Amino acid sequence: MKWWKRELLIFIGLFILLALGMHFQAWIDHPVTQIRELPNSPLGPWHPLYLTLSAYLLLWAVRLLFRGIKKIFTRG
Repeated sequence: MKWWKRELLIFIGLFILLALGMHFQAWIDHPVTQIRELPNSPLGPWHPLYLTLSAYLLLWAVRLLFRGIKKIFTRG
């Protein structure tokens, strides 16, 4: 169960990082309006989750690749 908690924390952290990174000034100036206008977004109301899931899967693939490379070189 500890693995799920760690992955969930990574996903939530990535979500916050991407939200602040893409819309930093809007979150600082008017965060309530930013949330209220989400359904009117040209990318759709669920775009933060789509983008975060895409970034998470890319990060997961990179982590898996590095783990595999590490296993190859440590078997020696």
